[in-house]
Amino acid sequence: MARSSHTATLLTKGKVLVAGGAGPTGNILTAELFDPATGTFTQTGNMTVARFFHTATLLSDGRVLLIGGTPLTMTAELYDPATGTFTGTGNMSVARSSHRATLLKSGAVLVTGGASSNGITATAELFDAATGTFSPTGSMGSPRGSHTATLMSDGKVLVTGGTDGNIDLATAELFDPANGTFTATATMKTERTEHTATLLMSGDILITGGIIIDAEKLTSLASAELFY
Repeated sequence: MARSSHTATLLTKGKVLVAGGAGPTGNILTAELFDPATGTFTQTGNMTVARFFHTATLLSDGRVLLIGGTPLTMTAELYDPATGTFTGTGNMSVARSSHRATLLKSGAVLVTGGASSNGITATAELFDAATGTFSPTGSMGSPRGSHTATLMSDGKVLVTGGTDGNIDLATAELFDPANGTFTATATMKTERTEHTATLLMSGDILITGGIIIDAEKLTSLASAELFY
């Protein structure tokens, strides 16, 4: 099915789960699996909620957590590759879209920022896969949406850039799972939204591209920088 703003998640046995998104005639409930052995897509179970601009995170037990998205929602669901089905799980405390979800070394999932019913939010929460529940954790220093949140080799999470609803951000902060707090770190050289941040084998993080909106003009960025 034609789709955009969907998610594509590599599963533990090598297939890829493609879920949700926006289609030519509206939001999409369907999901499909790509099998690299045959190069084909096959339909799997439908999601419980049609969503795009959501996140999909592979959990330590092989299930996939799908949360939030547009239309703006607090809902979350789990995909079980063993059964090919989606089931609802606990709701977030805040409805979110264009947020980020990062699997921590503990197996919990850190959910940060995004667009909410009150605008871009600085709030964050943790998903516990064992109980299927979300609980609030410390808030970020800045509201952020369309940012990055990258697990580092030391177990902390680097959060960079994004938009606060008014301006694009160059600021960055670190989440420490040991105490559930965010602290400011070095500022990027360039404001960036909808960029990428990739952990390298060296432990550095490569930050690439993105967009910046200035005086209602959107500019795509070719620049890159390293966090180390």
